Amino acid sequence: MSAIVTLKKGEGRTIKAGGAWIYDNEIDTIMGSFENGDIIIVKDFDGYPMGKGFINTNSKITVRMLTRHVDTEINEDFFRMRLQAAWDYRKKTVDTSSCRIVFGEADFLPGIVIDKFEDVLVVESLALGIDRVKNLLINILKNILKSDGIIIKGVYERSDAKVRINEGMQPFKGFIGDEFDTNVEIIENGVHYIVDVKDGQKTGFFLDQKYNRLAIQRLCKDAKVLDCFTHTGSFALNAGIAGAASVLGVDASALAVKQAQENAKLNHLEDSVTFICKDVFDLLPELEEQGEKFDVVILDPPAFTKSRNSIKNAVKGYREINLRAMKLVKDGGFLATCSCSHFMDYELFTKTIGQAASNSHKRLRQVEFRTQAPDHPILWAADESYYLKFYIFQVTSDK
Repeated sequence: MSAIVTLKKGEGRTIKAGGAWIYDNEIDTIMGSFENGDIIIVKDFDGYPMGKGFINTNSKITVRMLTRHVDTEINEDFFRMRLQAAWDYRKKTVDTSSCRIVFGEADFLPGIVIDKFEDVLVVESLALGIDRVKNLLINILKNILKSDGIIIKGVYERSDAKVRINEGMQPFKGFIGDEFDTNVEIIENGVHYIVDVKDGQKTGFFLDQKYNRLAIQRLCKDAKVLDCFTHTGSFALNAGIAGAASVLGVDASALAVKQAQENAKLNHLEDSVTFICKDVFDLLPELEEQGEKFDVVILDPPAFTKSRNSIKNAVKGYREINLRAMKLVKDGGFLATCSCSHFMDYELFTKTIGQAASNSHKRLRQVEFRTQAPDHPILWAADESYYLKFYIFQVTSDK
């Protein structure tokens, strides 16, 4: 018999709206014996059954919901159903050669991310309950892919995020099963990359920007392009392969720049796409002082805030780089700008860009607004699943 978590009266608004998390301060009682990571039943204050989920009293997110049906058995068949649905969805919505197959709560498998890079899987497990079944999930998924003719040659775990400590677990990275070459070549939008799944950022590559990178290609033919926070060169290389006259990619990480240069050679773009290691906040004023102008400027910064407490400083950072970037865009040129911080929501990000435009005496014409690729689905009522905001503007003088 599962333990039963009963909510306080008036609590549980998030899961009632379709979300997946129950916080510690929403719980009235926990009846019955359990170990952290076990599956428990959740009931409302009046005894109404609300579903089943993993429990972990070490975490402020005490319950992560798996199903809204208390009579559903959480077993191998249940996880097979969830994983098959996740894979079927990707086959309909994205290029699956490299894609995110499982996106945690948005795929109703809370706390786990599974990315596919050609014939390699990279797993990030961030919650205790799901961590206990991750090997089962991997085996099921490999069989699902095999039935579609996809043979996975290796699995690497990148559960090295500090948030695992909140779950009572230590960060971890390493092979699951046989070892393999962790530098994996992928092709996205016609661009070749070497993805370092062992030491690259997150799971090795930012798949969420796939179609945003494609969207800038048509703007970049014969253009002079500046790509800021280029990381391993993804936007810069999309500009290059689209026929840009010249592309300058900038990143503060020497390791990332080295990888970007190797990716440029891989695509035979080293003559037109170059990279430098420098802090973008230092470089942009220098370029402005030198009188440099670009047809296209791209801003793809890391998240400037990962908590509500640092939003004010993040706003200053986003406003500063957008202001500087607008000044570097030729009259009638284009700015692509984004934020990958969940806490920098759409309204605040939009307002900040507007302030930058006003302060730089520029007028913006919105070309399009985009979010993350469909393999990172946004689950309404699970706000944490919506994090990427991406604008393309035409920039003109305020005359």
